[in-house]
Amino acid sequence: MSWNPALDPHCPIGDEVDAIETVIVPRARDLGGFEVRRALPAPKRQMVGPFIFFDQMGPAEFLPTRGMDVRPHPHIGLATISYLYRGRMHHRDSLGTDAWIEPGAVNWMVAGHGITHSERTDDETQTEPMPFFGIQTWVALPKDHEDRPAMFEHAPKDTLPFLEGEGKEVRLILGDAYGESAPVETASEMFYADAVLQAGAAIPMLENHEDRGVYVVSGSVEIAGQSFEAGQMMVFRPGDKISAKAGPQGARLMLLGGATLEGPRYIWWNFVASSKDRIDAAKEAWRGEDWKHGRFQLPPGDDAEFIPLPPK
Repeated sequence: MSWNPALDPHCPIGDEVDAIETVIVPRARDLGGFEVRRALPAPKRQMVGPFIFFDQMGPAEFLPTRGMDVRPHPHIGLATISYLYRGRMHHRDSLGTDAWIEPGAVNWMVAGHGITHSERTDDETQTEPMPFFGIQTWVALPKDHEDRPAMFEHAPKDTLPFLEGEGKEVRLILGDAYGESAPVETASEMFYADAVLQAGAAIPMLENHEDRGVYVVSGSVEIAGQSFEAGQMMVFRPGDKISAKAGPQGARLMLLGGATLEGPRYIWWNFVASSKDRIDAAKEAWRGEDWKHGRFQLPPGDDAEFIPLPPK
């Protein structure tokens, strides 16, 4: 039996049934000319399928040499993906990966037992302001993958399944959806897709996945007679037949979900785990700053600084 916070033994019937189980309005945070809107985790929803963290980054415009500058920091128990619409981001990690994340591509970093990485927009050839816009997500790993070795996988934009027709364009980023499978291997069943809808076009929510959600990136959609604007996430009950119809300006959506995990997760700073003991062990390892022999190493080529462990 999988763990799903949306399943309630006192199920409503008749007119009490609401097609939308949860509506999430992200919390906005200004990082100094760069706004982040966090939809997950939320007070009513820790996860949608295995997705435990969902941030909208921007839109913003970075001046040359004054963009994103996230120093090396650690992760455990999760996998990350930063999916960009505009701009680019420099990724370095403790595996030795040195890659640029660019629009439409997949860069899948599995932390497992532990990884360290940095995220910067430090291209010295950038002389003009750079538009920047994207979504960063974390996927919690199943218990039998929490201690797996870290890894990084890149899938170029042109290798991702792309479906087009009836006023819809859908690029499958992760998992399985609409009869297609993305090339990156995941540890659990999931789907994650970028959908662009013309005005009036409708897209069905996948019925073969237990947990399903949609985030409105731009434009608006109508679902079950209700209208939702950009910056909102809707989560649906398992099994309900749902479709989203784009408003008069069209819409861009992120579709996400999949099988729920075997239990809730603890989250502290950049750590995700099935137990507090795992979190505490990661804290001590990062606090120890033993970059040569310890659990965490700093990224080669970006090892002159790091983010210290928060006090709480």
